[in-house]
Amino acid sequence: MRTLYLKILSCVMAVIFPAASFAADQPSAMLYSHGSALLNGSSIAKSSAIFSGDLVQTNKGSVANINATGSTVLVLNDSLVQYQGGAVKLEHGGVTVSTSKLLATQAGNVTVSPAASVWTEFEVRDMDGRVQIDARKGDLKISDEAGTTMLAQGQQTTRDDSTQAQETPEKKDRKKRGGAAAPAAGGGGVLNAKVAIGVGVAAIAGVTAWVLVQGDEPVSPAK
Repeated sequence: MRTLYLKILSCVMAVIFPAASFAADQPSAMLYSHGSALLNGSSIAKSSAIFSGDLVQTNKGSVANINATGSTVLVLNDSLVQYQGGAVKLEHGGVTVSTSKLLATQAGNVTVSPAASVWTEFEVRDMDGRVQIDARKGDLKISDEAGTTMLAQGQQTTRDDSTQAQETPEKKDRKKRGGAAAPAAGGGGVLNAKVAIGVGVAAIAGVTAWVLVQGDEPVSPAK
């Protein structure tokens, strides 16, 4: 019976430890502010770690840099951006993206991404329902409700942000105010990781204690 208990414990550990490690390994980057910038509604001094789901907000007199492996995102003044690990979501304002990792930018229903896995630089601005796209270095792929088109290096184009028509007046007002009422999404990856690790450790500790209290001798000759 003890051999069976140990086999069960091994199976539990084999399942829980990789799951906890996966939860802790969230895409992350560093945020550097130049002027007054907010991370999930809270001001930062100069720099801070940033995780997938975090919101970055700048005002009219500030900009911010998101530095990740193989990519740099310059959040322009008076902008609201959500970092998503493999992409950035532009709620309002503009970003300048330099990437070799196919980092995409989503503005409403428009998605802008590099056409190839080469160093690409582009700028996206979402202003009052119009998405302005500038391909500075490398070709771009632009996807929206009409389909997917290509934008060659050195060219510019404009698309309609179709989600603007579907927004409520309250959401539009929040966007104009820079997303002050946006929920604090920061720390979601860290919190989930801590919960997953805590649950894993508690489960392993409980199973281990249960195994250790089991005796080798049977309860009675008949059982």
